[in-house]
Amino acid sequence: MQFKLLANTPMGIERVVADEIEALGYETRLENGRVYFEGDETAIIRTNLMMRTADRIRIIIGDFNVETFDELFEKTKALPWSDILGPAAAFPVTGRSHKSTLYSVPDVQRIVKKAIVEHLKDAFSIKTKLPETGPRYKVDISILKDRAVLTIDTSGDALHKRGYRTGQGEAPIKETLAATMLKLANYDGSNTLLDPFAGSGTIPIEAAMMALNIAPGSNRTFDAEKWDIIPEEDWKRERMALEDAAHYDREVRILASDIDPEMIQIAKDNAMEVGLLDNIHFETRDIHDMELEEHHVQIVTNPPYGERIGEAKAVEEMYRKIGEMMAKDPTLSVYLMTSNKMFEHIVGKKATKRRKLFNGYIETTYFQYWGKRGE
Repeated sequence: MQFKLLANTPMGIERVVADEIEALGYETRLENGRVYFEGDETAIIRTNLMMRTADRIRIIIGDFNVETFDELFEKTKALPWSDILGPAAAFPVTGRSHKSTLYSVPDVQRIVKKAIVEHLKDAFSIKTKLPETGPRYKVDISILKDRAVLTIDTSGDALHKRGYRTGQGEAPIKETLAATMLKLANYDGSNTLLDPFAGSGTIPIEAAMMALNIAPGSNRTFDAEKWDIIPEEDWKRERMALEDAAHYDREVRILASDIDPEMIQIAKDNAMEVGLLDNIHFETRDIHDMELEEHHVQIVTNPPYGERIGEAKAVEEMYRKIGEMMAKDPTLSVYLMTSNKMFEHIVGKKATKRRKLFNGYIETTYFQYWGKRGE
């Protein structure tokens, strides 16, 4: 079966997500927060297992203009729900509406739910209430300027939930954002990677998974694994192929440090959970005590932003230390995300490139400093 699919993305990284999908052999089309592509059951399996930067993979089941509840009901009921959902399917409905005639989200969700119920009852000749005891098919309706897009979520939990996080600090970076930072840094495992503000270890762990070609979804399950339309054997086959493609014995140098010994222990526990403890060198260290002993190091990091009262001065001192490290070693590359607009001024150096990224709801700048190539 061929499906119209979309990958949800944080705003601003649609191209990064599209590059991943295109690398798997699918053509893409981009909209704000969405990357569209088409594929069969294997596409659903592979993108869920292999995508490092997308939030979710959804099947588009309907895309139409709508201005009345009657119209919403009839157009929704006419969609081919029974091609995907079985008679016992559980199908919670979420929704949102923006700049549209149908602005009441609870009413929109209720109408969509009712329309799917009627469709399934007709399709499977069910006279009683639908049991909804079977696999989960999370339905979502998004209405923007009277255009409704109805989707079924294949992922279940969002894709940043890789399954290795046993603990975390106060404000952990999402795994998908860490992977995005690494991709924008063109990290491939050939250079030493350093994260001096490692926290719970997300950036170094994602780096190790990328360098060793470990599929990010290999440690978790997905809603679509329980669906009748995708054979269990297909999931097993793809998982085994990805396992065979991993380079577990590749030598990589990944350094992760943090001033807080408790965070380093959490980071180690997380790395152990995914089997990467031996691939990352963890240590408790203050950045002010850090000296680089090799050239062509890539720093990829998400330091404190200094937004709390009393933190600004200490954070500026940390930033200045990074500026000193760059001044001392022109081969050092730095990729750093912060909400501090004065970062370049503080470190005394203009970035090679800047990019807006959202860390949750915080708007940040991803400052990229390219070190000198060669010896």
